[in-house]
Amino acid sequence: MATYDQGDGHRRWSAEVATVTVSLGGIVTGWSEGARRLLGHRAPDVVGRAAADLLLGREAPQAAGLALTGSQEWSGTAALRHRDGHRVEVTLHAHPSLGGDGTPQGFVVAVTTTPADSRHDRTMVEWAFAQASIALSAYSTASRSWHLNAAAKGGEHVSGAGRAPLGAAPADEGFLRCVRRVADEATPMRYERFAPEPSSGPAPASASARHRAWIVELWPVRDPATGEVVGVGTAAFDSSDQHSARQRLALLQEAGTSIGTTLNVTRTAQELAALAVPRLADFASVDLLDSVLRGEEPVPGPVEATVVLRRVAHRSATRGEVVPDAAVDLGGIDAYPPFSPPARCLTSGRPVLSGADDPDFARWIAGHESRTAAVQTYGIHSVIATPLRARGITLGVAVFVRTEGSPPFEQDDLILAEELAGRAAVGVDNARRYTRERTNALTLQRSLLPRDLPKQAAVEVAYRYLPAGRGAGVGGDWFDVVPLSGTRVALVVGDVVGYGIHASATMGRLRTAVRTLADVDLPPDELLTHLDDLVIHLTSDDDTVDGRIREDSGEIGATCLYAVYDPVSRVCTLASAGHVPPAVLLPDGTVSVVRLSPGPLLGVGGLPFEPTELELPEGSLLAFFTDGLIEARDRDVGLGLERLCEALAAPVPSLEVTCDTVLKALLPESPADDVALLLARTRALHADQVAAWSLPSDPAIVADARAQTARQLALWGLEDATFVTELVVSELVTNAIRYGAVPIGLRLIRDRTLICEVSDASNTAPHLRRARTYDEGGRGLHMVAQLTQGWGTRQTPVGKTIWAEQTLPAG
Repeated sequence: MATYDQGDGHRRWSAEVATVTVSLGGIVTGWSEGARRLLGHRAPDVVGRAAADLLLGREAPQAAGLALTGSQEWSGTAALRHRDGHRVEVTLHAHPSLGGDGTPQGFVVAVTTTPADSRHDRTMVEWAFAQASIALSAYSTASRSWHLNAAAKGGEHVSGAGRAPLGAAPADEGFLRCVRRVADEATPMRYERFAPEPSSGPAPASASARHRAWIVELWPVRDPATGEVVGVGTAAFDSSDQHSARQRLALLQEAGTSIGTTLNVTRTAQELAALAVPRLADFASVDLLDSVLRGEEPVPGPVEATVVLRRVAHRSATRGEVVPDAAVDLGGIDAYPPFSPPARCLTSGRPVLSGADDPDFARWIAGHESRTAAVQTYGIHSVIATPLRARGITLGVAVFVRTEGSPPFEQDDLILAEELAGRAAVGVDNARRYTRERTNALTLQRSLLPRDLPKQAAVEVAYRYLPAGRGAGVGGDWFDVVPLSGTRVALVVGDVVGYGIHASATMGRLRTAVRTLADVDLPPDELLTHLDDLVIHLTSDDDTVDGRIREDSGEIGATCLYAVYDPVSRVCTLASAGHVPPAVLLPDGTVSVVRLSPGPLLGVGGLPFEPTELELPEGSLLAFFTDGLIEARDRDVGLGLERLCEALAAPVPSLEVTCDTVLKALLPESPADDVALLLARTRALHADQVAAWSLPSDPAIVADARAQTARQLALWGLEDATFVTELVVSELVTNAIRYGAVPIGLRLIRDRTLICEVSDASNTAPHLRRARTYDEGGRGLHMVAQLTQGWGTRQTPVGKTIWAEQTLPAG
């Protein structure tokens, strides 16, 4: 019942009023009890229909206002159809309802019958207002008091300004400001508010408690005679269901960006628990099969009977991730009996809603002492268990719990939990697949990298290999140390472009090729040329396979640095195929980056590789590494090289400590790329360990060469090796005189083994052959091979060198 005061203390009746809310599209969205009394239609029959359907004769132009548009108030007359068919003449007053941003949200239409002076009509208007199913109220600006109908009184609160209507909290300053604004500006507005639903128990409402939401339409009430605003009318609508739906949609939208942010199984499970608590549950846990944590393929389909799972994440609304009184500790395992909610959901593959009224729930809780204590302490009364399934594979289970102070889970919560678990399961399965591929790639890579470096006397070595952090794939970084003839050693480091199993397999092929070419004893520049050809051929071979395999393999590209150090001459010869240069620390403490001419990447072809020679003092330290050591997002390569030189210059007791110092100085805790580091401290063979002679091309000199060899062995105290060594010298010198060219040289090297070398100017390499019965020659090299530990030949700038190596006599 709308009233106004003319100032004489007497209330004047305006008319019978029915209230209808209409959307911008002209659809009835609210129907008051007064409207039912006026027109006879019940709310379910009208709400959702076009307001124009109520007109009796749509030809009346003044009734067009029912197709409401714009943001201006509108009034007019119309003839409406009563439910029994008779005509009802009314006056329509439409008040636009504006949102907080000032845009129209709908209209509140006051339907007024022809004013009647009868007490019965005035009483009926009061009944319509008081008995309306919509919470209606009016605020008087004169008395500053509220007039509420029964629906509004059901949620009224006492505030500083008297009684406030349903949807307004005590001392809700936002609502009161909105009322004052409507009264001052004479502009309809909309006010929205939500708050936790009061708890029915003694405990305070928890974070996951259900929220009540209200939409209150406010409009100015004018004096019909003067047009002055004398009050504010309100109509409140419970929008809790719509608010809950928006909250669920917002939670699902957030799940798309906050779950599965990393390729880490445990982290993904933690993200699910963190998102669900406290917005869905008061406690959440995620348990997975052990095979998932290892990256293995679980058995497809639901899990049968009793299942053993490992706790990987849990979270409490009150204690966060640290839950000391949890039934299962993080990393602990638990067996779920077949009747428990987690086991039931795993068996059926569907989520299970259970609670205190479920006998199986009570049976499960009673069988576990820690769970029994938790139920009693926190008042656990409602549980959702939903399986984590992705791509037809069961990975584990997520359990959501509500405690005292929270309402029980409903069907909508079950659907939401299933959707969250489904998104988390995809993230967990992606992380599992990544873990499996990464484990396989690491296994392959480690099987291809050297486990123990071979023994040699040229350099002292130490190395480190670190795979990339969890966020990156396994790369193709590699290194090697290859002993060569004449106590020399080859030091190799390389990096294959790309990540994953393909990069690891390519690295293995290149490492094998380098070892094979090193055994041929090629100079560094020639070795890289042959390796470049090999990469071109491998790429060409990949282009001939079908499209699917070629897509998986991709192009082959790699860098490589190959160095050969000779401890006799103390010369290190290096060649680079697009690889970062090494750093060198001299005995006097000077550190620098080696200046060399980098060649193209392997696989480019058509460009030469240039060698660089360094004469190093004994005790020099060479540092070979891949770009992952010096490159980072927060610094360039130049700064990385400076930090490397600083770390190398720091005094340390051993190469092993130097490796750790370098890695600590340059790398973060989880490097973004693979890192290979190879340190080599040079040694030198002194004059008392090497004996060399220049020989003429005269067969008579063979006897003199044997005699000089015997005398040198006696000086070294190796008389027991004289017989075999004289035989080897005799054979190799004879072959050089017979088949080679001058100059001819003989050299003996005493180190961990005894090495005999004969060089000449011919490039023709000898080879073993089977001598026939009556052949006078052809047996010399066969005897050398049988009497020595090994023999071979290598090309030199002026010819070739044939060498034979034998173990030193015992003692």
